Amino acid sequence: MARLADYFLVVGYDLEKRGGGEGQGRILQRFPEKDWEDNPFPQGIELFCQPSGWQLAVERPPPSFFVAVLTDINSERHYCACFTFWEAVDNPQLQKEEASEVDEDEGPGDPQPAQLYAPKSLVVVSRLDYTEVFRNCLGLIYTVHVDGLNVPLETVIGNLLTCTIPIAGGSQTDESSVCSLNLVPLNLSCDWLLGCFQPEEEESEDSSRTITLGAGDRQVIQTPINDSLPVSGCSVSQLFRQLGIVNVLYLFCAALTEHKILFLSSSYQRLTDACRALLAIMFPLKYSFTYVPILPGKLLEVLSTPTPFIIGVNSFFRSETQELLDVIIADLDGGTVTIPECVHISLLPEPLLQHTQTVLSMVLDPELEVADHAFPPSSIQPSAQKIQDKEIRAVFLWLFAQLFQGYRWCLHIIRIHPEPVIRFHKAAFLGQRSQTEDDFLTKVLDGMAFARFVSERGPPYRSTDLFDDLVANQVKRIRQEEAMPRKVLSHIKELAEQLFKNENPYPAVAMHKVQRPSELSAQPRPSGGPSPACFPHLDEVTVQLFIDHANAKLKSAPPVVRPELKSMVPSGPPLVDFVDRNGNALANSARRLEVVRNCINYIFDNKMLEAKKLMPAVLRALKGRAARVCLTQELNQHVLQNRAVLDDQQFDYIVRMMNCTLQDCSHMDEHGIAAALLPLVTAFCRKLGGGITQFAYSCVQEHMVWANMQFWEAMFYSDVQKHIRALYLETEDGDATTTDQEAGWSGSEVSALELASEQSRLWPTLSKEVQQERVQKEESTVFSQAIHYANRMSYLLLPLDTSKNRLLRNTGLGDGESVSNSYLTNSIAGSMAESYDTESGFEDAETSDVANSVVRFINRFVDKVCNESGVTNEHLKALHTMIPDIVQMHIETLDAVHRESKRLPPIQKPKLLRPTLLAGEELVMDGMRVHLMSDGREEATGLMGGPPLLPAEGAIFLTTYRLVFKGTPVDPLVGEQVVTRSFPVASLTKEKRISVSLPMDQFLQDGLQLRSCTFQLMKVAFDEEVASDLAEVFRKHLHKLRYPQHVQGTFAFTVGQSAKLVVEHKTKDKNQSLKTLSKNLVKTAKRTIGRQYVTRKKYTPPTWENRSSLPSEMDEDEISVCEEPDQSSLTLSSTIRSSDRQTMSNVVERACCRDYQRLGLGTLSNSLTRSKNEPFRISTVNRMYTVCRSYPGLLIVPQSVPDSTIQRMSRCYRQSRFPVVCWRNSRTKAVLLRSAGLHAKGVVGFFKSPNAPTAGLHAKGVMGFFKSSNTPTAGPSQAESTSLEQEKYLQAIVSSMPSYSEASGRNTLSGFTSTHMSSSDSSDKLRQPKIGALMKQVMGGKEDMPGTFSRGGKWGSIRGSGRLSAYNPDVGNRLAGKDSPQPNGGPADTFFRQQRAYLYIIGDKAQLKGGKQDSFQQWELVPIEVCDVRQVKNSFKKLMKACVPSSPASDPTMTFHRCLEDSDWMGLLHRVLQVSVLVVELLDQGSSVMVSLEDGWDVTTQVVSLVQLLSDPYYRTFDGFRLLVEKEWLSFGHRFSHRGGQTLASQGSGFTPVFLQFLDCVHQIHLQFPMEFEFSQYYLKFLAYHYVSNRFRTFLLDSDYERIELGVLYEEKGERKNPQVCKSVWDYIDRLHKKTPVFYNYMFAPEDEEVLKPYSYVSNLKVWDLYTEETLAEGPSYDWELARGRQERLPEESSPDRADASTSAPNATPTPKSHRRIVWPCYDNCSRTLPDAITKLLQEVQALELELGQVSEKWKETWDKIKTTQRTETKLESRHSFSTSLLMSSNLSHQRRSQGVYLQESGVGSSINLSLDCEASAGSAPTAGRTSTSTLYSQFQSTESENRSFEGILYKKGALLKPWKPRWFVLDKTKHQLRYYESRKDKECKGVIELAEVEAVIPGVPTMGAPKHIEEKAFFDLKTTKRVYNFCAEDSQNAQLWMDSVQSCLSDA
Repeated sequence: MARLADYFLVVGYDLEKRGGGEGQGRILQRFPEKDWEDNPFPQGIELFCQPSGWQLAVERPPPSFFVAVLTDINSERHYCACFTFWEAVDNPQLQKEEASEVDEDEGPGDPQPAQLYAPKSLVVVSRLDYTEVFRNCLGLIYTVHVDGLNVPLETVIGNLLTCTIPIAGGSQTDESSVCSLNLVPLNLSCDWLLGCFQPEEEESEDSSRTITLGAGDRQVIQTPINDSLPVSGCSVSQLFRQLGIVNVLYLFCAALTEHKILFLSSSYQRLTDACRALLAIMFPLKYSFTYVPILPGKLLEVLSTPTPFIIGVNSFFRSETQELLDVIIADLDGGTVTIPECVHISLLPEPLLQHTQTVLSMVLDPELEVADHAFPPSSIQPSAQKIQDKEIRAVFLWLFAQLFQGYRWCLHIIRIHPEPVIRFHKAAFLGQRSQTEDDFLTKVLDGMAFARFVSERGPPYRSTDLFDDLVANQVKRIRQEEAMPRKVLSHIKELAEQLFKNENPYPAVAMHKVQRPSELSAQPRPSGGPSPACFPHLDEVTVQLFIDHANAKLKSAPPVVRPELKSMVPSGPPLVDFVDRNGNALANSARRLEVVRNCINYIFDNKMLEAKKLMPAVLRALKGRAARVCLTQELNQHVLQNRAVLDDQQFDYIVRMMNCTLQDCSHMDEHGIAAALLPLVTAFCRKLGGGITQFAYSCVQEHMVWANMQFWEAMFYSDVQKHIRALYLETEDGDATTTDQEAGWSGSEVSALELASEQSRLWPTLSKEVQQERVQKEESTVFSQAIHYANRMSYLLLPLDTSKNRLLRNTGLGDGESVSNSYLTNSIAGSMAESYDTESGFEDAETSDVANSVVRFINRFVDKVCNESGVTNEHLKALHTMIPDIVQMHIETLDAVHRESKRLPPIQKPKLLRPTLLAGEELVMDGMRVHLMSDGREEATGLMGGPPLLPAEGAIFLTTYRLVFKGTPVDPLVGEQVVTRSFPVASLTKEKRISVSLPMDQFLQDGLQLRSCTFQLMKVAFDEEVASDLAEVFRKHLHKLRYPQHVQGTFAFTVGQSAKLVVEHKTKDKNQSLKTLSKNLVKTAKRTIGRQYVTRKKYTPPTWENRSSLPSEMDEDEISVCEEPDQSSLTLSSTIRSSDRQTMSNVVERACCRDYQRLGLGTLSNSLTRSKNEPFRISTVNRMYTVCRSYPGLLIVPQSVPDSTIQRMSRCYRQSRFPVVCWRNSRTKAVLLRSAGLHAKGVVGFFKSPNAPTAGLHAKGVMGFFKSSNTPTAGPSQAESTSLEQEKYLQAIVSSMPSYSEASGRNTLSGFTSTHMSSSDSSDKLRQPKIGALMKQVMGGKEDMPGTFSRGGKWGSIRGSGRLSAYNPDVGNRLAGKDSPQPNGGPADTFFRQQRAYLYIIGDKAQLKGGKQDSFQQWELVPIEVCDVRQVKNSFKKLMKACVPSSPASDPTMTFHRCLEDSDWMGLLHRVLQVSVLVVELLDQGSSVMVSLEDGWDVTTQVVSLVQLLSDPYYRTFDGFRLLVEKEWLSFGHRFSHRGGQTLASQGSGFTPVFLQFLDCVHQIHLQFPMEFEFSQYYLKFLAYHYVSNRFRTFLLDSDYERIELGVLYEEKGERKNPQVCKSVWDYIDRLHKKTPVFYNYMFAPEDEEVLKPYSYVSNLKVWDLYTEETLAEGPSYDWELARGRQERLPEESSPDRADASTSAPNATPTPKSHRRIVWPCYDNCSRTLPDAITKLLQEVQALELELGQVSEKWKETWDKIKTTQRTETKLESRHSFSTSLLMSSNLSHQRRSQGVYLQESGVGSSINLSLDCEASAGSAPTAGRTSTSTLYSQFQSTESENRSFEGILYKKGALLKPWKPRWFVLDKTKHQLRYYESRKDKECKGVIELAEVEAVIPGVPTMGAPKHIEEKAFFDLKTTKRVYNFCAEDSQNAQLWMDSVQSCLSDA
């Protein structure tokens, strides 16, 4: 029984304390005045009576009622029912003034009312929540007072305070009311009857206990049957009506996941109801945080508390809630829920969320379902609100039953007596439901509410309620009905009925009569009328008497004891069943489990070979959970059979499998795999020497799970549970009690919880001694387990090599408290006890540190579990003293094991294969055993089909030249292949340490990831046998080799010397004279200039990135010329002494001089005189490298410019790289010049004039150089002279051009027609873009001319700027001139130019800003934006990552093409090619061009070289290309060492592949014009590889000056002491070229003077396969000796599948052995395995010659012979290439020149020119210069019929307006084409119709000009994808035959 009301108070307005604004309340009277012992009086009630503050009112408000909830310190809730009414008080303000007349409105001030109304509250404080009862009782008291009923108030209040009612259990008919009235006045009885029949009135809590307060009233209180279920009235349905389904679900999830929730409403009672409703739907969880349904305004700061809460606040305070950032606000009146941005609410997992929403909407809005029905049922009404309320609650009960089903199977009972102690195994619960990732469930299980749920509902023997029944007995039903909403609804209704019944056990007796105030007294009176008396002061004594009397009576009465019905809580079906639904458990097919079982059996039966074969499959299968479970079960079987002692190999395999199993387990171990393995790792062992045993645990420690405290706790608890169960099973057997039989259990199946329940039931019947004994037994069981676990933990936490401190360092035994299963990774070993204890986290930690951290971890564990499971303090202390000893003991055991395990004979690992070395290459470090792991390229891993070649096991070797991995694949199926991956040390760009987990190994290995700019990546993991210090030594050596101190430390110099990395400068030189010569050169230079002009200073050119303070590489003292040296001392005769003459002849021999002579740019006769009539001369001004360090010694300058001018002028250019001529067009005599950009610093001195303010120097100044001489310059004379010299220099170049002299100095070119283009084919002209258009594209012009082409957007201009150049919008228009293209864009255009410039200067946009173009000038500036070096560097990095990713892409959108686009490499190529094509166009039309970009050694070099390559066929031959590279790249000082980061000094600047970019551009051109190059693509790849490999000296150092200084420049011509070691890459290529045709392009058939103009759009560019291909069989094929060595050995191996097809003729041997072999794309060298036809024939010829014993010819001779015989045979009139006819190559698809279809590259429209038949060709005769595709086949034509399936004469209609002509047609089935000839005897095919393109053959009709007298049926048409051909046969029969033949050909195909 419980008191209905604990306290009754009267709270009133405190008139005394009324201050400025806020009033206060005070308790006027309180009954009883003494606190109850069991329930102290709650403080601060007066605040809650008026939550918005105590204020006086002007008008009397109606009485109000609400219930506030207060929570005391013991988290007991007190319900304060407040009934407030207002009483009149005199206005205190008016009393102060003398108020004469109140009613008159006098004066401006507002009239003050005479009377105000003060609130007074009657409050009942109770621990029971009976809102309606309290409303009635307080209403009655008020009625008695107002209506002045003749009942003393004291009696009513005394009765109220002495009512007692049962807490639960339905009706108690105990009718002894304390005080009752015999007379019920008549009027009251009518009220009472009326009350029965007014359904609107809320009567939710009605009656089963009748009470009366003695004022003629009677109330029946219905107590719930089961008080564990919440009572909700209608509050839940009301909440859903106010907020809607989704909003309430949000609030529900927020409350469960511990967020802060705030309700707003203007009604207090609604706030209380809403809060009550939210708590009701959370059942069976109980809310355990701050809960204040009505928060007074004075306490609003509570809202900023950090803990979660559910609080209600009046809407009056809405503004104060606005700044709460982390509170979810539910506005009940507005129906909205506001969730702040920073709050993330985890919602219910799908599909539960969906189901819940569906069912809720069916309950709340049943009409929704039938809303669309044509005949909706007449009466679908939602249930009454009371019922609906229970239905909604039933939905949530059903939801919780699904969420928590099977939870009892995850409870661990760790103590039964004296109190049950229960723990919940969260990981197992989540794992079994496969919801480890689910945010919502994880948070709920971690929350306080669930912890309370476990402690309250965990005990197995207690009273049960609806939820227990639901979760245990109806789970099956819930599962079956899940998807059927109607059935779910009927289940919900059943549950709702039970809930309703619980709240209203006797709905029939729902009658009460309580008097309400009469109408009059209830009405607020008008202010004039008499107001009722104040609420009287009650007599305390009377009330107290009532209370005392009742107490005495209670004491004397016997206590009413209702026995609590306890029973065993049913567990329900275990969880395992329902996981199968999700399919996770069944995902592994039985076949996989079979494989796992077989493999384990093989291991234990010692069939190791079989086991080895199965191993990879097993390791793959172990990714699945079922296979892992299977493994633990199988191993367990073997342990039980006493087969735990293994030999070495068995042990190794078992450990491997365990590691693989653990590797995929998460740290939570949700599937219990680690738990199952824990006993096994301490069981399996092997015997080492000296009687020492090694257990498996020492090899499986590197897994996160062992460092996770929660895992150990769960394991400990489950073991304790097992032991306690065993304990009681024994005692039961011992006592031979009959409980088993009674309960019908078979002893083995009793679960621990059932057992505990039985024990709890018996507990009260046991004697004290037995009880004591049981408690002790349990406690010692827990204690012994704790000792056992301290041992187990030390096993798994102490690493085998305690000095390494492995596990703790990697995982850091997390500081995470075990409440949450979150796993804290922390790389500090000592982080276990205190996270700040960092000292112990480093590798050099002492053993003691490992021990300490393990001890701390175990101590923490022991403290926690022992406190929870009630271990006595003595035992706990004993444990703490024991643990350090256990750990120490174990460390000693481990040391012995470690020592012995090192002595084990190593497991037979694959033999290390040694790589073949080049001559002169030496090993720096011998092979270290490593695993080569797969990276992001999938070809080698077998994922894309093909064999899994990686990961491979082998060794890594470091030589003086390369880094080589050689080994065999791990996968036994491909074990016999050899995998090689290597790259030159010099090409290493990035090296980083990584941790790799090997596929079949236990530990995370240390590894290295090495990236090379030859597009190779090595990801290696060091084997355990490699000591970590050795790996460090390896890194150091690698670094030393990669960045030697000086260039002389590179392989090209040290080759053949000892491998010691010592650079010996004092070695005796092979070519002494050259060495002295080079020294003399420099000395003379210094002497010549004169001492006073040479200053020694460490000077770094400003543009060399990152070299900041390092002195330049060549020499400490750079010469910087300060003033102009004396002119006279610089003539040749005076400077070159006889001893140095030899130098000059050497210089003359230099490649560029030969080229200058070829181009007619000047000669050097012996006397070094020059002929005056040539426009250019070879100047020796730089012979001592004094003018410009990075230029060659001899330069071409205009004849008219003296050397002195050059010296002065050079200083205006960056790095003194002034303009020099490098090429001349032999036809137009236009010249190409190169220089650096202008030096901004140089400008400053020249323009310090008043009219050019210094601020604009950089912008205006540069342009000043290019202004014509009439610009007034008021600067000093020197500046003027330099500007003039500049001017003269450019003028001299312009004057040298014949077109200039022809135009006799005029500036206009009146009729500069394109006659010079006539030599090129007309069809070519169609696609030549107009030069103006090109120019606009390059400069980024905006408005396109009609004949221009421009593709805007990303590739529109060089930098894609898309806007007009900032410099001069006019340039493009002037270039374009009056562009008036013909309508068809035909070749008849002449380019009329007004004022075409004679010289175009291509400069950097940034430098050429702001100048004004002069209209009288002969030169014009073309500003472009260039990509700077940084861009190239970054782009290359991204390109490498795209082509050779280090790991598979995590983001599926980042495909290869996407990454390629992001790198913008193709964009950079496009820009370079675009500028080059522009320059080619300009030169081709007779203007000279000067390329003057950046420092003149990167982009300038690229553009200048490409221009020469495109314009001059000579550079497309072997000699020419070599010469081009030597001249433009080497002599003109491209900084190979610096850009390639070849030495320590340039290490910081990184790798910038400017030369590679150039080679890629050449490769793009080669693809578009395959017949124009003598060399093959392989030649370009070869150069690309060796320019970074440092194998040759060619590409070392930054300029000729440096090469001379080192004595490298001329030694290549010196005698060869060691013929094996080539110093120059060119010599090596020559030698190789003589031996093999690998560099030769068989399709080489150049056209005379062909100028190439490639397409440069990104869409026309292809990714170079150099970047993506690799051959794992032999490594890169560019070190020819190594690759060939392997090739020649192959046939000898004579393994049948590897026999090389080319070694024996396939038809010769009758053996059935197949000569085929598999070619793997990333393994074999495809070009060698599948050689092209010609190479194959040449190989066979050579083989035959060898067989016949002849001296084999050089391949080139054979080839040339064939070509000449071919030439005589075919007697071609036109100049045809013979090589074309020799090769049918798929490359032709790229071949633009001979494709027969040309698209004009312009916006006008593509004019297509088909050269398939001569008639369609633009001229009347067949074009001579072009070979169409047909000619490729024509030479193979024999007139025999084997290739002619059907032939004869047909008439064929020509192109538009052309006549019909008879032709000899041949239908060829083998080649699948229809060819036609002039006549039958003609060998030259006129055209080909490919049958592949034919769509249909249909009968035709005669058209105009058809042959006469031929019947209509003889005509037929051939429809191809491109056009329709009209044919006519001799007669209809013949036509039919042709049609049938063609048709049959088509159908055969």
